[in-house]
Parts: sequence; C-alpha cells; structure tokens
Amino acid sequence: MTLIQIERRVKALEQTVHRLAQGKPSVSRKWYRSHAGRFAGDPVFDEIVKLGRTYRKAQRPTPGSKRA
Repeated sequence: MTLIQIERRVKALEQTVHRLAQGKPSVSRKWYRSHAGRFAGDPVFDEIVKLGRTYRKAQRPTPGSKRA
C-alpha cells in the first residue's frame, strides 16, 4: 500500500469519526424508500410470498376446532 493510499484511508476514517462524534446518522431515517419495489416482478419472490401466506393460513384455527 502506498503512502498516498494510506493518507486517503486515514482521511476517510477521520471524516467518519468526526461525523459520528457529531451524532449525525449515517443512514437516512427513511432508508426503506430506496428499497421499495426491489423485488417487483421477481417470480422467485412471488413464490416466497405465496408459500408464506399458505403457511400462515395453515396455522390459523379452523372454524369449529377447539384450541387449548
């Protein structure tokens, strides 16, 4: 690693430490907005959702059954 690379890394670390010391969050409070729709149209994800729904439905009590 060259001296210039080390200096750049140290400078980046110093900036990160400074930002953390100020208490500023490094992640946006609304991070989820950048991820919304990430799996839209993905057939594998659609299958995951379908299987999850089927499993949750199977866990519900049926009408007339008695659960302790």
